[in-house]
Amino acid sequence: MEIARGIPEIEKRVVVAALLFSAAMLALLAYAAVRLGITVPGCVTNVKPFANGELIQVAPGRYEAHVVSKMFSFKPSPLKVPRGSVVDFYLTSQDVVHGFYIDGTDVNLMALPNAVTYGQAHFEKAGKYQVICHEYCGLGHQDMVGVIEVTP
Repeated sequence: MEIARGIPEIEKRVVVAALLFSAAMLALLAYAAVRLGITVPGCVTNVKPFANGELIQVAPGRYEAHVVSKMFSFKPSPLKVPRGSVVDFYLTSQDVVHGFYIDGTDVNLMALPNAVTYGQAHFEKAGKYQVICHEYCGLGHQDMVGVIEVTP
């Protein structure tokens, strides 16, 4: 009790309030899990189109790329789109955290297991754009690259 005498009263109140708040949050989480049946989402990578990844044309010049990252590849790769296309990237991982950086664009995403991340790129110049994993993902990390081919 010697230590308790040296603590100002306001600090004691803050600690008690923080403990009560934490207990209330844990009680709400338990209630949501047990009484409301709310659970943590499962892995999305076994749901079409995330089984193997695919490129879908949704309108002229507009595409959705459902990309699956897995040690040590991106699927599908290569992605082929015409010049001037806008591509919406929906990205997930089947195993560990991966990076997804498209050289020459502003797209820089993290591929997370059990989650889908989103990015968009407008490919105005024809050529090959390299996709690089920038998050260390294992011994073959240096070989984890993909390609986006933009045709004239």
